[in-house]
Amino acid sequence: MDALSQLIPDSPIISFTILLLVTLTVPPIFERLRLPGLVGLLAAGVLLGPGGLNLLDPTGDTEKLLSDVGKIYLMFVAGLEIDLREFRKTRNRSLSFGLATFAIPLTCGTVLGRVFGFGWNPSILMGSLLASHTLLAYPIVQRLGVAKNEAVTVTVGATIFTDIAALLVLAICVGIHAGEFSYGAVIFQVVALGLYAAMILFGLDWLGKVYFRRTGDEEGNQFLFVLLAVFLTAMGAQLINIDPIVGAFLAGLAVNDVVGDGPVKEKVEFVGGVLFIPFFFVCMGLLLDLGVFAQTLTSNLAFTLGLVGVLIGSKFLASLSMKGLFRYSWTECLSMWALSLPQVAATLAAALAGLNAGLIDLSVFNGVIVLMLVTSTLGPILTARFASRLPLSKGTALVFGEPWEAQSCLLPSYGGNHPFTVVVAVSNPLTEKYLIEMGGLLAQHEGGVLVPLVVAQAHVHMDEPMLDAALSNSDQLLQTAQDLGQNLGVQTRSLVRIDDDVAQAISRSAKEQKASLVLMGWSPATSLRASLRARLLGTIIDSVFWSAHCPVAVARLLVEPKDIHRILVPVKILSAGTLRTVNFAQLFAATHAAEVTLLHVCDRRTPADQVDAFENQLKQAIAQTPSPASCHFSFQVHDDPAQAIVRAAQVFDLVVLRSMRRRTAGGLGVSDVTHTVIRELDCSMVLFGEPHS
Repeated sequence: MDALSQLIPDSPIISFTILLLVTLTVPPIFERLRLPGLVGLLAAGVLLGPGGLNLLDPTGDTEKLLSDVGKIYLMFVAGLEIDLREFRKTRNRSLSFGLATFAIPLTCGTVLGRVFGFGWNPSILMGSLLASHTLLAYPIVQRLGVAKNEAVTVTVGATIFTDIAALLVLAICVGIHAGEFSYGAVIFQVVALGLYAAMILFGLDWLGKVYFRRTGDEEGNQFLFVLLAVFLTAMGAQLINIDPIVGAFLAGLAVNDVVGDGPVKEKVEFVGGVLFIPFFFVCMGLLLDLGVFAQTLTSNLAFTLGLVGVLIGSKFLASLSMKGLFRYSWTECLSMWALSLPQVAATLAAALAGLNAGLIDLSVFNGVIVLMLVTSTLGPILTARFASRLPLSKGTALVFGEPWEAQSCLLPSYGGNHPFTVVVAVSNPLTEKYLIEMGGLLAQHEGGVLVPLVVAQAHVHMDEPMLDAALSNSDQLLQTAQDLGQNLGVQTRSLVRIDDDVAQAISRSAKEQKASLVLMGWSPATSLRASLRARLLGTIIDSVFWSAHCPVAVARLLVEPKDIHRILVPVKILSAGTLRTVNFAQLFAATHAAEVTLLHVCDRRTPADQVDAFENQLKQAIAQTPSPASCHFSFQVHDDPAQAIVRAAQVFDLVVLRSMRRRTAGGLGVSDVTHTVIRELDCSMVLFGEPHS
C-alpha cells in the first residue's frame, strides 16, 4: 500500500482528481446493488484512506478544505430544502413536535452517555446528535401524494426547530470543552447566537430579495451571491465562536424565500450534490479507522446497539406524544416516526465538529456512522410502508379552493377574445412536418390560428454572413410550414424572429401572439458534451418551460399525428396540473377521434380502500370537467411505476407525461419515474407543462 502511495505525486490536483473519479463511479455501482450511494462514498473513503491504499490523507490541505466546504454546503442545503410555506401553516404543531422530538432523544442520549461512563459534556453532545433528523424519505411521501397531509407537514416543519436547537447545543458544548464555561459566557453565547440568527434570517432575506430584484435574470451573479452568502455566514459564525455549520443552516433558511424553486436554487443544489457534498462523505470515510470500527461492532457493540435503540425508541415516544396531544391516528403517528428517523445531515456534521474539537472519540464517531447507515436505510423503508396508508391530503378534490367545474378550460386564450393560438417552434426540417400537423390539428379543432415560428440567431452585427444564411434557412422552414398549414385548412401566420437567445425569443413571441399553447420538438442531449452542458446550464426546452406564460408541449412524434389513435396518460396524483395534462390529451384526441386512457400505478402496500377512493375521485373529477373527449381508466399495482408505464405503453401510440413548470440544473423539472419512462419509451411522447402561475 505504501509503495503505491509513493508512486503517486503528493499534489492537490491528484487528490482532487481522485475525489472526482470516486464521486462519478462509486455511487452508481452501489445503487445498482440496491445500497445507498453515500454508503459507497464512505466505503471509498475507507479504501483510499490511511487504513487502505493511502491515496488520500484526512489531514491533507485539499481534503480538509473540501471536507469543510462539503460540511457547510450540506447544512446549507438542509436549510434551503425546508418548505417554509408549509411550516407557516402548521407553525404551532410543528414547534410542538420539534420540541418533543428534540427533548426526548436529547434526554435519552444523555442518559445513555452517562450509563457508559462518559462525562456530562460529551453525553449531552451525544444526546444532541440524536435530537435532529434529516428528511431523507420526503420524496417517498411526495410520490405517494400525501406530502400535504398534516402529519407530514408537521414533521417537515419540526426539522427547523430540531436542527437549530441541536446546533445550539453543539456550540455550547464545544465552548464548555474549550474551557470557556461560565454562566455569563453561556448567556453571552446564547444572546450572541440569537442576535446573529436574527441578523441572518431577516437581514440576508431582505438583502437577497433586493439583489435578485435588481439583477433580474442574471442567474450567474445570483448564484455567486448565494454562494457568498453561505460562506460569509459560516465565517461570521466562527467570529462568535460557533461552528460554521450553524451559520450555513441559517443561511439556507434565510435565502429559502429568495430563491424559491427557481433555476438558481437548482444550480446551487446541483453543484453541491455532484461535487462538495459527495466529497464530504468520502472525507468522512477517510476518518474511519477499520480497527476501531471493528471494535465498535464487537467490544463496543453494546454502546452501538444502545445508540441505535435509543434513537429509534425516543423518536417513537416523541411521535406517540403527538398522537395523544393532537389526536392523530396510528398511521399518522407511525409516519411521523418513520420520517424523523434518518440521521444524516446535521448529525454527521455535528459529529465531525465534535470529533475535531476532541469532545467525542473515534469509537463514538464510528457508532454515529453505524447509526446513520441503519436509520438512512430503515427510515425510507418504514416511511414507504406507513405513509402509503395515509389518507390523501385534504383538499385534493379542490383546485386552489375551487371545485373542479370551475376549471373551465385547459388551454385558455391568454388575451380575452383572442382566438386560440398555437405557436409551433420549428428548427429541424426532419421533425417539422409532424409538429406542424399536430399544431394545425389543435388550432383547426378550436377554430384558431397556427403560428409557425423560426428563430434566427444573431448577436450584435446584422450584416454577419451567418445571419443571412440563418434567415435563408428560416424562409425555407416557414414556406414548408405555410404549405402544411394550408393543406390542413387552418389559418397560418408565419413568424421569424432574430435574437441571440432562442428560448427567450420563443417565450416572448408566444406572449406577443397571445398564444394558448407553445409546441416544440424534443431534442435530447445525446453527446457527452451536450449532456454536461445541459446539466450545468439547462437546455432551450428547459428555459422555455420556465419562462413561457402559457402551457408548453414538447413532442417526440414517431408517426403522423393523424395515425395516433391510442393515447396513454399516467396519473400520479389528483391536482390542477394533472387535470390540465389530461385535458390536453383529450383535446388532441378529439381532433381525430382518438382514445385516451388514464393509468394510475400504486404500489402493493397501498390499501384497497385508498385505491378505490382515488379511482372514484379521479372519475368524478374528469366527469365534471368540460372535456372534448371521453377517457378510459386503468389501475395497476406495481412496485416500479416507471416499468409499469413503459410496459403499458407498448399497446399505445402516444404517451402524455407531465412536467413541473420549474427549471432544474439538470434539465426539465420531472421526476425520476418520468426520466426513466422517456428514456425507455418506444412510442411517441409529449411532455406537457401547465402555466407557472
